[in-house]
Amino acid sequence: MIDAVIVSTARTGLAKSWKGAFNMTYGATLGAHAVQHAVARSGLDPAEIEDVIMGGSLSEGTTGGNVARAIALRAGLPVTTGGVTVNRFCSSGLQSIAMAAQRVILEGAPAIVAGGVESISCVQNETNRYMRLDPWLVEHKPELYWSMLQTAETVAKRYNISKEAQDEYGVRSQLRAAAAQAAGRFNDEIVPMTTTMAVADKATGRLTTREVTISADEGIRADTTLEAVSKIRSALPGGVITAGNASQFSDGASACVVMSSKLAEQRGLQPLGIFRGFAIAGCEPDEMGIGPVYAIPRLLERTGVKMDDIGLWELNEAFAVQVLYCRDKLGIPDDCLNVSGGAIAVGHPYGVTGSRLVGHALIEGKRRGVKYVVVTMCIGGGQGAAGLFEVC
Repeated sequence: MIDAVIVSTARTGLAKSWKGAFNMTYGATLGAHAVQHAVARSGLDPAEIEDVIMGGSLSEGTTGGNVARAIALRAGLPVTTGGVTVNRFCSSGLQSIAMAAQRVILEGAPAIVAGGVESISCVQNETNRYMRLDPWLVEHKPELYWSMLQTAETVAKRYNISKEAQDEYGVRSQLRAAAAQAAGRFNDEIVPMTTTMAVADKATGRLTTREVTISADEGIRADTTLEAVSKIRSALPGGVITAGNASQFSDGASACVVMSSKLAEQRGLQPLGIFRGFAIAGCEPDEMGIGPVYAIPRLLERTGVKMDDIGLWELNEAFAVQVLYCRDKLGIPDDCLNVSGGAIAVGHPYGVTGSRLVGHALIEGKRRGVKYVVVTMCIGGGQGAAGLFEVC
């Protein structure tokens, strides 16, 4: 059987939403930067890329329509390369890679670019809410429309996870990410990008623009302390979720080139990793953060791999509370979980994170000499996703 291998990865630095470098960057331009460089790093002729699959949660405005097709053209790929946009919320980037791998394995597609793009700055506050709420669902399953913040508070209360534990985890994420950044462990992923951003004058509110080059993730704070984080007020009155123990709003793009192992061998390309499996599971929408608890056992059973075989885990940090629950419920060893920090520090452009985590897990997994890595996350609406990759 033909294996699907990941031969390259490229991403932007992740910029703070609204105040960061990408607050005026068009969606196609943002996604194209990652795609163009992922293809260049692969060494393939762009004409060999059959399709571009890009995930995203905010499919409106500058990332609306079939933005993947726009990205393919903006990236300079030939008109013969297709494009399709997918949305599984926070797992969109991982879903894109799984779909690409499945098409390589089952259909014999030679090479596909898969990843994600998200512009929270330019879309989230402008989202069209017309007829958003279906009356039947409002009556029978209203939690489907809850914010992720509400579901995180539910997990904390239902499973007795203290604010102190969440804050400690938030600090750990920042310090681990800062250490990884200082050691250059994100350098092989990030391709610097020059763009134009809007800057607001604090005194007058007047907007001006300036050219900036973003070459690192903007949200990482090496000076984070538990004392400071513990003083941050909760997002909801009487709650325990704060900006110190939740993921950061951010903008960015990530892409991987997925291709046939036989073609990669013929071209003398050294893969980063091999796609070994993917699983989805549903859970109650009001506790969507615990989705990995259901997806991971399904993935391991399906692939015949055991917990002890996994050398590195990347569990998206939507909130510290759901990472802590999933870690403890599944028995994931802390020393191989989110070793370079996660979305609490690095940022979480919803549709991008899955692709970013795959790229990082494969690079970091090779550095650590592990065989298998798992990328997993919760998904708004009550789902979990998990992907298994073998490091080359």
